[in-house]
Amino acid sequence: MALFLAAVLSTSAKAEPTEAWQAPTLSITRYDEDWSDLADAEKRGHHWTGPFKYISIGDDAWLSTGIELRARNENLENNLWGDAEAPNDSYLWLRALPYADLHVGGLRAFVQPIASTSVGVAPSPGPVDGSGVDLLQGFVEADLGPVTLRGGRQMLSLGTERLIGTRYGPNVPIAFDGVRANVKLGAGTLSLLAVKPVQARKGDFNDRTSPDKALWGAYAAMPNLDLYYLGYRNDAARWGMREGTETRHSLGARWHGTGGDWHWNVEGVYQFGRFAGGPISAWTLGTELGHAFPDAPLAPDLTVRVNIVSGDGKRGDNRLGTFNALFPKGKYFGELSPVGPYNIVNAYSSLGLQLAPDVSTSLAAMAYWRASNADGIYDIPGNLIRDAGDSRAKFVGKEVEATLAWQATAELELSASLSAFAPGAFIRQTGSAKTIHMLGLESNFRF
Repeated sequence: MALFLAAVLSTSAKAEPTEAWQAPTLSITRYDEDWSDLADAEKRGHHWTGPFKYISIGDDAWLSTGIELRARNENLENNLWGDAEAPNDSYLWLRALPYADLHVGGLRAFVQPIASTSVGVAPSPGPVDGSGVDLLQGFVEADLGPVTLRGGRQMLSLGTERLIGTRYGPNVPIAFDGVRANVKLGAGTLSLLAVKPVQARKGDFNDRTSPDKALWGAYAAMPNLDLYYLGYRNDAARWGMREGTETRHSLGARWHGTGGDWHWNVEGVYQFGRFAGGPISAWTLGTELGHAFPDAPLAPDLTVRVNIVSGDGKRGDNRLGTFNALFPKGKYFGELSPVGPYNIVNAYSSLGLQLAPDVSTSLAAMAYWRASNADGIYDIPGNLIRDAGDSRAKFVGKEVEATLAWQATAELELSASLSAFAPGAFIRQTGSAKTIHMLGLESNFRF
């Protein structure tokens, strides 16, 4: 629903061209928002949130504050095609994400706690369902002109979050502890990072830096083109029946942009390294092409995607061909995403419609196949959910999804989604094969 929020906010902004003060686009990470323009007291008075977004506390010092309050209800029938411990489940996620952003000259301190809990998760809630009260983000930053240095705990969102995302859809996002430097290079930015993921735990103030996983690399974001290298290490990795240390290097490129009413996004990644003493060779290619019809009734936008993600080519050898998506976005293929980006071929088509200036909807259809017969299918975190067994079938299943979002006010979004995932031959040959149904309802208040 975050995509709908951005779209609706953009539409609302276009619908009010005479607004004297327009808020910047709200981001998921929040630290990318620039409210410095509200140093002008007259501008702050144009909206009730203005006094919260810029609080002057002295010469060259100011504070910005805000909050997100989200309630999300998910209702699942035949989760994991009937194989889940609680295949029929209805639960409520609740979270609050306040933040404070202090600027003093070229220095900055950003703090964002999280309070999260769940109701009704069966058979029992995990840390991602609710981790009590904890520190989600907390870092200090120094602006040195062309270079910005940041150290502490922060969420990361690189590109379209194929490899590094915020896990915003589930109740507890993912953050990282470490350092990051952003270097301005003309119209582009080079991000250098060395971090470790934060492990969410149930209970207050007990989330900890992972002792097993580490991430480092460089991400260059230029107009229409991203180039990156990401290094990853996991001392407690598990793929299939093998366990051991995984050291993986990812080289990626992303070409994206708009031209007229067309929009596109093409990204390819190659991975190499070592796992449990054997070599790694894996890859992925994602393509997206869309066309908008802004002058047609309901301003339709058609989008098609094809994603190919490699799997392991031969069982029992010492080589690993399964792609590792590292820390991807939480709702990877849609609101209902039982299958993650590992050993998968995915075809996707969608139609987006603007029903009113503040109401948008989308209809999507998807199909999934295994990329390799020798490998099974995985969930988004990378856990094996169906082993290949003796099945030679590749078709995993087909899915349809409808979503609706209403930007009730500038701060409040109400949304709903309805999804169904019908199993294919591979699912039928390897276990329970019932159609998954999910209804999602969400209320999100942010400023």
